[in-house]
Amino acid sequence: MSDLFKKAISLGLGLTVVSKEKVEKIVDDLVKRGELAPQESKELVNRLIERGEEEQSQIKAVVYEQVKRVLSELEVPSENDIASLEQRIAALELKVAELEAPRSE
Repeated sequence: MSDLFKKAISLGLGLTVVSKEKVEKIVDDLVKRGELAPQESKELVNRLIERGEEEQSQIKAVVYEQVKRVLSELEVPSENDIASLEQRIAALELKVAELEAPRSE
């Protein structure tokens, strides 16, 4: 089974987009053709699904880091930058309002 598993893993990125139902169908076909013992099928499905989820997680992390890097290179303000500017604007608005308020003498 490990050789079969290695072949399945060699599909690489393909596992990340294959649904559980599709994996089960492929494994069922292997069982029907006699290339996989029925008792091994559930374990193989679980391992393939787990591997696909791991790959999805890894891809997600890589994409996240790349997007973060690009946003930084483009100097797109972060959420913290915007929040800080909003606080500064609010403080300035208060000062302007105080300066514009009529003074009683």
